[in-house]
Amino acid sequence: MNLTDTSLLPRAGVRPALSTRPDRRPRQPVHECAEHPEGVRITVYVPGVDGSAVEIEGRGADLTVLARKERVVRPNFEALHLEAAQRDYLLRLRLGAGYDFSRMEAELADGVLTVLVPRRSRSAASCLAA
Repeated sequence: MNLTDTSLLPRAGVRPALSTRPDRRPRQPVHECAEHPEGVRITVYVPGVDGSAVEIEGRGADLTVLARKERVVRPNFEALHLEAAQRDYLLRLRLGAGYDFSRMEAELADGVLTVLVPRRSRSAASCLAA
């Protein structure tokens, strides 16, 4: 599978501040991780999220995925038990230092976000260890 949607990834050198809305505590989405020889594929289920509302950041050994949901209930409408369905998704994973976050690729289709994080080359990993 070729993941090509780079609009979900931060531009090189730009570190966006991943923050959620202060009025809503985020929830952890359902996700799956599959390790492959070339890297790791992470599938995150984020129904109701638009591609422009997804932020992915890799820093150090950690990968953070923030997916913001749109508010569907009018502000003047008193909703019962809909608050949980409208909360943002926040996933934090510790993958380790063996992955190259600068080359990760992502794709969002029908509420399923797929992130492919390739492994570092052996020469780059030995430079980091020194």
